[in-house]
Amino acid sequence: MSDNILGQIKSDLDSFVGKKVRLKANQGRRKIIEKEGILEQTYPKVFVVKVDEDQTPRRISYSYADVLTETVEVKIKDNNMKIGCISV
Repeated sequence: MSDNILGQIKSDLDSFVGKKVRLKANQGRRKIIEKEGILEQTYPKVFVVKVDEDQTPRRISYSYADVLTETVEVKIKDNNMKIGCISV
């Protein structure tokens, strides 16, 4: 079952490769980071976002499980669509 959900999250992100996204990541101990960047690539287990920070481009990767567990929230900048929402 969870492979199906993770696959769905991956396919949702696949359609937005090259688009601007907004990340909100919970890094524990009340530390939440918010970044904007471009969804650069999706791989079988992780996705990569290129973030231009202080004129130095960085790449940040997260797993699809991070999106599933809501550790990372991904929103598409163009239409403000949230990836990984589960309807029950």
